Amino acid sequence: MKKLALILATLLMTVSYATAQEEDNNDAEDVVQMPEKRPEFPGGVQALYKFLSSNLKYPSDAKKEGVQGRVICQFTVNKDGSISDIQVLRSVYPSLDREAVRVISIMPRWEPGVQNGEKKRCKFKLPITFKLSTPKKDNTPTKRDIYGKRK
Repeated sequence: MKKLALILATLLMTVSYATAQEEDNNDAEDVVQMPEKRPEFPGGVQALYKFLSSNLKYPSDAKKEGVQGRVICQFTVNKDGSISDIQVLRSVYPSLDREAVRVISIMPRWEPGVQNGEKKRCKFKLPITFKLSTPKKDNTPTKRDIYGKRK
């Protein structure tokens, strides 16, 4: 009797796992990787850059540590233009990653991607660069040793 219960429990777990996998695969099939018309930020690329520059806030801990770099994020642009499934594909520093995700999450609705004349859910990758401003260099000539190398 115990063997039968164990076999039945294992069978139920296997069936429920397969069903969950099947549902996940259907979701993945619903997302188009390379649509005929790619999703677009309202106003185009220049508007996207303007949005990012006006909404990104350099985290103070990263600024204090002098950390900079490019965080690469991926997200889904849904059929209605909303953003979902935000992921960090390439991390730089925890607070920079969080800031990139925060800014993506507050974006306005995009123009969705189109495939065969229908609006489709599409994956979109977006690199967000965090760069600290550097003070202007002094234009005075550097001292050189007798061999012409800078000291």
